[in-house]
Amino acid sequence: MLHSGSGISRQKGAIVSATILVVDDDVSVRELLVRFLNREGYRTMTATNGVEALEAVAREAPDLILLDVTMPLLDGFAVCKQLKDNEETALIPVTMLTALGDHAHRQRGVEVGADDFITKPFESSLLRARIRSQLRIKRLTDQLERTESVIFMLALAVEAKDTYTEGHLRRLSSYSEQLAVAAGLNARLVKAIRFGGLLHDIGKISIDDAILGKRGPLTDDEYAQIRQHPEYGARIIAPMRFANEVGPIILHHHERWDGKGYPQGLQGEAIPIGARVVAIVDAFDAMMTDRPYRRSLGIDETLRRLRGGRGKEWDPQLLDLFVGLVVEQRLREPTVDLMTDLSGFFA
Repeated sequence: MLHSGSGISRQKGAIVSATILVVDDDVSVRELLVRFLNREGYRTMTATNGVEALEAVAREAPDLILLDVTMPLLDGFAVCKQLKDNEETALIPVTMLTALGDHAHRQRGVEVGADDFITKPFESSLLRARIRSQLRIKRLTDQLERTESVIFMLALAVEAKDTYTEGHLRRLSSYSEQLAVAAGLNARLVKAIRFGGLLHDIGKISIDDAILGKRGPLTDDEYAQIRQHPEYGARIIAPMRFANEVGPIILHHHERWDGKGYPQGLQGEAIPIGARVVAIVDAFDAMMTDRPYRRSLGIDETLRRLRGGRGKEWDPQLLDLFVGLVVEQRLREPTVDLMTDLSGFFA
């Protein structure tokens, strides 16, 4: 069923006349979402189960699909997998609607290719922001080749989950490249490290928003979930052509020089050098950035902590190189947007 809104966005940032397919067997949820989307100026389609959803997409490809997990005939996971396995529909963003704290559903959603997750019950400002983010991604990916599109969506989908880390991926990509060049690494490895900086946290798409944004200490279970994101991330990029070079960077960027990191407790030079580069840069940017649980530490305290972890948390030679870049003011801020940066990967 098609519902037409005003066709004109009433909210700054919304994409005019974007079509969104709402798939949920609960009529109250469907109607709630349709009313909200129509007020935002979006055109809506609806389906009550997975079979109807696939039929609707075959008739008219939407710009975004809001897809419930539990439905009769064909559940959301099966629908998402069919869409992502089909080259004609693979780039339609699929946002799965999950219950609060439903980690298992999120993990399975990642495995079938879901682009984002929204937790029920919906909070209007968050829902609005996440929909806009996915529609911006769709608009940009329509202009890119397929491989570039996949990378771009993965990168921005993660950053959209956490407003505190805006720009983090672009900085990680740029800073990691600069450190790799300073270390004299070859051009192919430098390129892989740029990818690693950009995609190092894509596994966090499987982590509950409440955990990522928690202001207080994490429970043991919550921390255990966080620790799984490198493995999720490596699994997500496994089908891609650059997986052999970038996968180890993603998998091992939380290892420590002294062997006390995760997920495999690698030590010293057994840790891939790309992962050692990204680990230093990631720590630097995290300490320099406001987070839900604390303000930025500032440059002096950040450098003190980095030096304190030399030879324990981080590769001592790489750390010295990076601190030198910072102290000597040779670390450059990114000067291009993420889309331009991505296009350079394929030059």
